[in-house]
Amino acid sequence: MNPSVIIKKSQISAEETINLTGSKSESNRALIISALSKGKVIIKNLSSAADTVTLNGILNHENEHPKVVNVGPTGTAMRFLTAYFSLKGEKIEITGSDRMKQRPIGTLVDALRTLGADISYQEEDGFPPVLINGAFDQKTAHILIRGDISSQFLTALLLVASSLPQGVDLEIMDELTSKPYVEMTLSMLKQCGINHTWEKDNIAILPQQFQPTTLTIEPDWSAASYWYSVVALSENAKVHLPNLKKNSLQGDSEIAEIMSLFGVETIYHENGVTIEKVGNEIKPQLLDFKECPDLAQTVIVCSALLCKEFSFSGLETLKIKETNRIFALQTELAKIGAKLIETQADVYQLDCELVNIPSQITVATYEDHRMAMAFAPMAMMIDKVTIEEAKVVEKSYPHFWEDFKKIGFDVK
Repeated sequence: MNPSVIIKKSQISAEETINLTGSKSESNRALIISALSKGKVIIKNLSSAADTVTLNGILNHENEHPKVVNVGPTGTAMRFLTAYFSLKGEKIEITGSDRMKQRPIGTLVDALRTLGADISYQEEDGFPPVLINGAFDQKTAHILIRGDISSQFLTALLLVASSLPQGVDLEIMDELTSKPYVEMTLSMLKQCGINHTWEKDNIAILPQQFQPTTLTIEPDWSAASYWYSVVALSENAKVHLPNLKKNSLQGDSEIAEIMSLFGVETIYHENGVTIEKVGNEIKPQLLDFKECPDLAQTVIVCSALLCKEFSFSGLETLKIKETNRIFALQTELAKIGAKLIETQADVYQLDCELVNIPSQITVATYEDHRMAMAFAPMAMMIDKVTIEEAKVVEKSYPHFWEDFKKIGFDVK
């Protein structure tokens, strides 16, 4: 059973320090890199997120030759391991949760088959579970792949590229979604001695050897976004977030710029950042989440609570995440009278005309960690907030509720 938490409106600390876990995105890439390097690459500050724990556990036990690997709800593990195990020359099935079996993987499987992998679907074509049927016989290095579905498909291919006899030459069709995540992958590979070329729509990686390296994982900017929301909804709160970097590999560091529109100032210093409510809010405008889709729920909920009628674009991938995040947002925001309306193709307008902040609310989370954490700051304005399936936060931020208590919320 996954119990609810009840958050009661409280006076949060005027100033608090929150130590964030390591970036889940960086950690999961680092684990595949370390495995491919056969231990040459050492990882420091690995994330404690359940997704990372799952991936790490599978990689640590791969020599036990399991015939079936279950990634549960972990999308990155499904995608990265499909590419990783394709190289191993062993027969293995990769499966996951019921929701995972609804999340498309056909684009990645098609690309791996083009390269020379022998992969078949066990249930519905284009979706997990997949069966990797052993030997990898590379036929070509060139792959034509869509860039507008999930950057994780590209990342999965780039991570294994240098270990292939011919390398990989990716030709990206359509506009690239979540470009910072691809840049993160390439930057981390470069730190480990794997070079690439990126010319227009082509990314090429030749066969190369990993070099001995230590990858130090930055704190998670995605996790920081929830504290930005808390500060934005406050009158004068100040939160210190140690070890975050201005020049981060993480695209979600864009939250600092976005939240300046809500009157939140980000002060960078040697040991991290301090975020503080200073006012200076500006009029609503169009916010594009194409390069940072994981920030969308946090910002949209915060906008609704403050009755800021922003428009939002770049939400294409939200429908194939842990849940259909567009539907989930529309359903839960309706409980405070807010509407998220698609006004044109992939442009959504927030309508706050009928917003009425209730004294209490129950929020469904749809087995989605980001739904729980995006709606939790509602407790800044609502007397009693019940978040269902509260343990979903363990997927990316296991200590979220403890940190929520630390800053002064009454959480039970």
